[in-house]
Formats: sequence, structure tokens, C-alpha cells
Amino acid sequence: MKQVLVCDDDPSIVSALRLLLKSEGFTVVTASSPAEAEFFVKSKEIDLALIDLNYHRDTTSGDEGIALIKALKAIDSDLAVVTMTGWASIDIAVSVMQAGAGDFIQKPWENERLLSILNTQLALRAKNKENSLLAAENHALKQSLEPLGKVELIAHSMAMQTLLQQLAPLANSDLNILITGENGTGKSLLAEYIHHLSPRNHARFVSINMGAITDTLFESEMFGHTKGAYTDAKEQRVGRFELANGGTLFMDEVGNIPLSQQGKLLRVLESKQFEKVGSSKTQIADVRIVSATNADLDIMVNNKTFRQDLYYRLNTFVVTLPPLRTRKEDIIPLAEQQLRLAATRQRKPVPRLSESALQALEQYEWPGNVRELSHTMERAALLATTEIGVEHLMLSSSAPTPNQSTRSDFGERTMDDIEKEIITARLNAHKGNAVTAAKSLGLSRSAFYRRLEKFEI
Repeated sequence: MKQVLVCDDDPSIVSALRLLLKSEGFTVVTASSPAEAEFFVKSKEIDLALIDLNYHRDTTSGDEGIALIKALKAIDSDLAVVTMTGWASIDIAVSVMQAGAGDFIQKPWENERLLSILNTQLALRAKNKENSLLAAENHALKQSLEPLGKVELIAHSMAMQTLLQQLAPLANSDLNILITGENGTGKSLLAEYIHHLSPRNHARFVSINMGAITDTLFESEMFGHTKGAYTDAKEQRVGRFELANGGTLFMDEVGNIPLSQQGKLLRVLESKQFEKVGSSKTQIADVRIVSATNADLDIMVNNKTFRQDLYYRLNTFVVTLPPLRTRKEDIIPLAEQQLRLAATRQRKPVPRLSESALQALEQYEWPGNVRELSHTMERAALLATTEIGVEHLMLSSSAPTPNQSTRSDFGERTMDDIEKEIITARLNAHKGNAVTAAKSLGLSRSAFYRRLEKFEI
């Protein structure tokens, strides 16, 4: 039987595809992230990868999926790859084909068309496999030895220069690091930078949003499970600790780990050992932990919503990433960097920033920090032709800082605009704690996180 890897971060999509493909006689392996997909292609005999183009970093560009295609083809040049997305365009279709995909299908798909595409790609693969097997093995070896690319940080301000001086000796150690700071300051990028500087940079950097894991799936996500471990465990799953073995595990939003699961995580951090769900075999967790939060963990410890012993395991050294409004010297270089990236994604020349736009960028308070700046430059690059003016930035003249409450005159604004502002204000009121913010709005954690992803908060 042919073995198909399905990679999508939407559990409902994965379940639907698993049922369809199994009914057609395929063996199905499932993954929820690019890193997990790479692991399975390296460790299993995968005949075809059916992958989504968009994951957690963004929802429309397809950049993560294109990068995953290239990575998978580098591991196995004969691997058949079919991509799928709900945000189809001619440009994206061309890009995925150039990256090495054999075909492309839009969500929602027609079962007959999807099966026809998969069978065609598998037939083509069978013809080419014998001639390229040796080359595929060489590619896999080369890929496993290549270090990650350099992470570019903008650090012209004194605050950032001081921070990077602190990081140099820390990164070279195996100490657990806790990164704190407001939403959007770039904590995940800083975690990648730490990994790049560390002796572990030859191995994987695995990232996971701890607040997005439900209670019932926590152990499976973190430690993996064996086939048949529970009712829905149809296939073996690799956990994040195993994926990050020898490298760095970045746990974002650690303040949102359910209290009921904190003891299980503490045990792994203390003993460096874990077992897959459904297995008695103990595995070693040779992993360096970097975590991040915008919540006040000291208050959570006092309120007994976060375990003190786990807190002490995570905060061997605390690094605070300063907000953008205190890094005035970094604003223009960051804006220019994000503008170049945006123009590249949009396949257009890089427009220049006018003097009035430069002044507006420096004077703005940036309540959403670097993330807001990135979105601003993406929008400006799309709207402008050769020069970006103030009108292209569309900056609010009364944008609140994170320490201010938000009150709106709704006027003619859309429901999405109003909902986004309410959610942002409630997060600020609860010091970035998504769990308590969700409860205050009467939303479940999963519903709240869907809205955070939708509005890119």
C-alpha cells in the first residue's frame, strides 16, 4: 500500500483526508506542522505528501508551504508533493510548482479530483524512483547536516544592544531562558536567534504555542503517542520533545499552559525523560528550553494558576524584550527591513519612504510593536507605487498604548474591526493572559485563539 503524509494544522481537515484516503486503500501518516512533516519524511517511507500551504506564521501568503516543499524535496527528491490551500491564486500555483510540487488543489476539494491527482502523482513517482534513489539519500544526508540560516535582528537602539550583549554568553550555554515582553515585540524571533548562536544550531528549532493546546491533547502534542494509544490514535505521532531532540524547543505563551498539565511538563524538565502516550519505553529529552510569555507569571504563581516549581525551572535566566516605543532608533531600520520583505512577497519594486512617512513612523507609539509595524509596511507596500506617504501608512492618530484602556466610537466601522478592538483591549486588561481574557468574554480557549489567529493579534 502507498503511504501518504497529510500535513495540515486544522484537525478537521486532517480527519476528513484520513478517512477519504484510508477508504481508498492508502496508509496515512498525519502531521500538524512543517517540522513534523520533515521528521516523517526523514524517518518513514513516504510516497506522497499532501500539504497545506499556510500554518501559524500567516494564513494567506503560502510562504511556509513553499519553504516546506523545498525542504521535503531536499530530503527526498523523488517524493511526490501535492499542495492545498483555501487562498488560491495563479501566483501561488506557479510558485508551488517552481518549488517542486507536482500539482495544486484548492480547498474545499472534490474527492474524485483529489484522488485522481494523487494517483497521477504516485504513478509519475514510480517511474522516476529507481533513477533518483541514490540522489535522494545524498540530499537527505546533506539536509540533516546543514545549519539554519542566520536570523537577522535589528539592534541599533541602546536597549537592544544591551540585550544582545547579555545573550551572547547565555546562548552558548544550555540554561533555560524565559523571554518576557509585550505582544508583538518579536519573542519568537529572539528565540530563533538564541538557537542560532547556540552549539545546538545544527539541530532543529521546534516552536509550539502552548495556549493553543487543549487539555486532552497536551501529552500527545508534547510527547507523542503510539498507534492505538486511544480511540482516535490511528497512527503513531511524534511529540515536540522528540522532534526537538538535540536542538531547541521554544514554548510560546507558557502562561497559558493548563494547570492540570503543568506537572507533566515539570517532570520532563526535571528528569530529561518522557514516554509517548501508550508506550512504556522511556526516551531521553536532550532539549534546550526557551519559553516566552507576555503574562505576569509572578502574579499567576501568587494566584496559584501557575506552579512555582515549574516557574523556577523555566526562568533560570529571564530576558525582557523592550517594546518598540522605547527603541526609537530601531523603528526606521525595522520599517525598511519589513518593507523589503513585503515588496519581495508581492513581487514588486521596493517603494521609498517619504520624509513625512519617516517622521510619522518615528512619532507613532506602536501599541502592537514589531508585529504592527510589519503589517503596516505590508499594507503600505501594496498601496504605494514608487513612494510611501503618510496616507499609505494608515496610522491611527489616537492609538492606545498597551497601558491604556481602549474606548471606541464605532461609527461606520465593520463588525470585525470592533471585535478585534474589544479582544485587544481585553487582552491588555488581563496583562496578556489569553485564558482569563477568554473567560471574561465568555469564550472557550479554542474559540478565543481562533479569533486571535483571524485578526493576527
